[in-house]
Amino acid sequence: MKKYSIAWLIVGLSVLLNGLFIYLFIVKGTTVPSTDNRFAIVLTPGERDLVLSEMRAFLSAVQQISQGIANKDMATIKQASQSLGMAATTKVPVSLMGKLPLEFKKLGFGTHEAFDQLAQDMVQMDDTAVALERLPVLLGGCVACHASYQIITDATQVADRNP
Repeated sequence: MKKYSIAWLIVGLSVLLNGLFIYLFIVKGTTVPSTDNRFAIVLTPGERDLVLSEMRAFLSAVQQISQGIANKDMATIKQASQSLGMAATTKVPVSLMGKLPLEFKKLGFGTHEAFDQLAQDMVQMDDTAVALERLPVLLGGCVACHASYQIITDATQVADRNP
């Protein structure tokens, strides 16, 4: 009878530890509350540079798409959209993904998927009006992310960055 009790104890501890691991590394990430009602994601300087570089790429692509719409240049719209689809996520190290909270990951993947969708729509419909309709979806992800998160390299920066 004691064998079964020990086995159930081990199973219970395993489930508990796995649940804790999933919460900490997939759901919560490495965050601290900030004074401006956002969450501050704590990353190394290199990780922060990578995330901010991707954000700048999003912004650059949105600018190129806007220019493509204004000029009725479908090739520019397609190229800018395709460059930031889900394929671009393969550059993100697993160690960094573990530090990002689940909602941040959802926003990021959603933005990459929106770029893929726009590229696909441009191939199928070849219409700048469709691109113009999709632009608010792309920007909505950016706005939601920036409204919810900031990225820091040291948890003590929260007080320093937000007077």
